[in-house]
Amino acid sequence: MMGVLSGIRVLEFEAIGPGPFGTMLLADMGADVIRIDRPVAHSDLGPKASGPRIDITGRGRRSVMLDLKQPASVAVALDLIERADVVIEGFRPGAMERLGLGPEVALARNPKLVYGRMTGWGQTGPLAERAGHDLNYIALSGVLSAIGPQGGKPTVPLNLVGDYGGGGMLLAMGVLAALLNVQRGGTGQVVDAAMVEGAAQLGAVFWGMLAGGNWKEERGSNWLDGGAPWYDSYRTQDGHYMTVGAVEARFYAELLDKLGLAGSDLPAQHDRAGWPVLRERFESVFASRTRAHWCTVFEGSDACVAPVLGFAETPEHAQHRARGSFVEVGGVVQPGPAPRFSATPSGIPRNAPARGEHGAAALRDWGFDGDAMARMQQQGLGLKPES
Repeated sequence: MMGVLSGIRVLEFEAIGPGPFGTMLLADMGADVIRIDRPVAHSDLGPKASGPRIDITGRGRRSVMLDLKQPASVAVALDLIERADVVIEGFRPGAMERLGLGPEVALARNPKLVYGRMTGWGQTGPLAERAGHDLNYIALSGVLSAIGPQGGKPTVPLNLVGDYGGGGMLLAMGVLAALLNVQRGGTGQVVDAAMVEGAAQLGAVFWGMLAGGNWKEERGSNWLDGGAPWYDSYRTQDGHYMTVGAVEARFYAELLDKLGLAGSDLPAQHDRAGWPVLRERFESVFASRTRAHWCTVFEGSDACVAPVLGFAETPEHAQHRARGSFVEVGGVVQPGPAPRFSATPSGIPRNAPARGEHGAAALRDWGFDGDAMARMQQQGLGLKPES
């Protein structure tokens, strides 16, 4: 597949969550990705146990099975590292070093290598070796404290803020920046991507608002956290929801007009004392009609109103259909590659591989000859027979 990263070789060590997501972004953009899988699926490694067809973040790879507890497998991994432009791993700090595959060894073998490391807490610090998950990381980042209703507990925002936005996407950006540095004549290096820091970066604007006295440290009290009635969601007659984001005065005026509230005796938009009154009126009006009705009312409007869609119905929306935002691969509907490139479009060459699938072809493409591959088979290294 051609893409903006065509010709870039990425060696990924099997993991879950943010590492695979970051690698998916690189694969979508044309990188040639080999994933090193364990010979047997780990019982705690998440959705891949349900089969590769639905492992969307695993798409675009080829797989080689290696038991990294065996010296012969480590030797093959080092040979692959020599041929790679990028390594991505998501183990706890020190795990790759104990396997003999840490960055010091890898960069000695391949000085131009970009070595991407994905963790929750980072490679250093008192929490570095502790277990955790997205919710723990965003809790310590400060961001979770601002998500949720006033007077209520923090709301779990799926695992988008830590794992994916502050994790995998941050990792991919760091890897691309380091690759650019190499192409400009720089040396290889380690990219230390920590979800707790990535989540904090996503919240940068709120630290600015806090410093400027424009942020209250009470959930649901600010205009971006659902505190403002003109930046929230409202239940409709049929149990669905509409979102309102009418921040600017002209958009707010259009919102009132479309709701039939223009000219009503209402508090001013930015009168905090009047927000409960505004919210009550908005709730009452939205609840009087169905979601479909409100979609029709706000069609073509700049009032900044949109329906809340479920996962299953989202791909059918006219905006997504017009742009082809969702694609079907192997019978599974999924988000297509993003962002868009005008000259080197991205694509999805294949579903996530089964263990060892396409591995023999991948190794040949990476320069392993027939004798080397025969030795691997004799040593019991896993290559799934090609169909």
